[in-house]
Amino acid sequence: MTTLYVDADACPVKDEAERVATRHRVPMKLVANGGLRLSRNPLVEVVIVPEGPDVADMWIADRAGRGDVVVTSDMPLAARCVENGARVLRHNGEALTQANIGAQLATRDLMADLRAADPFRQGGGRAFSKADRARFLDALEREMRAALREGAA
Repeated sequence: MTTLYVDADACPVKDEAERVATRHRVPMKLVANGGLRLSRNPLVEVVIVPEGPDVADMWIADRAGRGDVVVTSDMPLAARCVENGARVLRHNGEALTQANIGAQLATRDLMADLRAADPFRQGGGRAFSKADRARFLDALEREMRAALREGAA
């Protein structure tokens, strides 16, 4: 059965993901270390994992596989989920696949090295926009349909 897993710590698209999961009647797991409000939606389960580095990521990676969709911007988690056969999306709607996950991991490592070498090279980039939300919704809809077809096969 297809499940939508959301790496919910600092996720800006939880509401959009819930709308897509509800439309397709797919269970959704919001996984975090805490600080999430419970949803009244019976399809949404809030999973609170123990404090600790990458505990939420490990929980998702241990469960997500073929026919599932994962929403995360954590590249090591995305890599494990892609390896397990899950469909993975970043919050901006970018699909992470076997074809591009290696480059994404390399870029992540390079940026970490640059930030470590230059303490003034910090900062978060541009703000999350309405266009980003729209791109995410379109991409999640496509990935959900494809995951449901995979799960049925």
